[in-house]
Amino acid sequence: MRFPTKPLTWTTEMPESSESAPSGSGDLPVYDLVVAGDVVPDIIVGDVVGEIAFGHVETIMACGAARLGLRVAFVGVVGNDPAGRFILEEVGRRGVDTSACVVLPGRATGLTVHIVRPGADRDRAMLTSTGCVGELTAAMLRVVLELRVTHLHVGSFYLLPKLADDLATIFAEARGAGRTTSLDTQGDPHGLWRGGLREALSATDLYFPNRSEAGAVAASLSSDGLADEDLGRTLAALAALCPRAVVKCGAEGAATIEGAAVLRAPALSTEPVDTIGAGDSFDAGYIYGFLHDWSAARCLAFAAACGSLSTRAAGGVDAQPGVAEVLAALDGAP
Repeated sequence: MRFPTKPLTWTTEMPESSESAPSGSGDLPVYDLVVAGDVVPDIIVGDVVGEIAFGHVETIMACGAARLGLRVAFVGVVGNDPAGRFILEEVGRRGVDTSACVVLPGRATGLTVHIVRPGADRDRAMLTSTGCVGELTAAMLRVVLELRVTHLHVGSFYLLPKLADDLATIFAEARGAGRTTSLDTQGDPHGLWRGGLREALSATDLYFPNRSEAGAVAASLSSDGLADEDLGRTLAALAALCPRAVVKCGAEGAATIEGAAVLRAPALSTEPVDTIGAGDSFDAGYIYGFLHDWSAARCLAFAAACGSLSTRAAGGVDAQPGVAEVLAALDGAP
């Protein structure tokens, strides 16, 4: 699928409405998935690789969804600098439409440095300069949502403060137009898990926290202030906040709740090279199944396999699997 247009360049703040916004009718592009989030290339320092490896977080998710065959557009903000040009070129090369991305002249693209400790646990420390990623607004996102879109996924909540303020409204608008939605908050640097998150969760269809995020959100936002190591209790608390929470548990797989039953899916047995972006590949896999009307259990197993297989190469995207590879891996799984 080829996309002829270039990313948008803004010299002033994005207005609340834009005359250049598409009308939403006619033969406009059709997207299975629009991904909005932060655009932060990763520099990995250690025994994995010593150069810019790829992009951080939601660009990885968008590439994983495109690798699975979904028609994907990405919306984010970069600077007019080498890192911004690098990430847009790499994402576009993997079949993702970046024409709705916004380039801000004179601003720096965000950047994350990973310092990897050699050894079996591959422990790492991360240092992120957010640059201009937080400039993403609801108005920028609405430009692409004027197109024919099936599902909207937003990654990062607290790194996108201008979008977070309006996210519940954006999700409500999307659902009112017959679209489905999902959210991967990533972490809250302040550990409070507030600032409109409750409203955003109530307005989305799918929530994708990792295990520690799930516990923190349940403790901060549930009615009884739950702080419990039991995954089932955490999932039950999250079920009161959003229609479906899908919790990523790393090497232990993933879980969700269906009625009163906790559904679990194991991770595949692999020899991980780099776990960057495994959770984002998981998100892509779950949404793929969700858009194909699979059961929650099948979505969960497929997503866990996507996350596992993505760890076989450095940087998050080079080992992302296609559908046939995932299904073959699941067929051979114990």
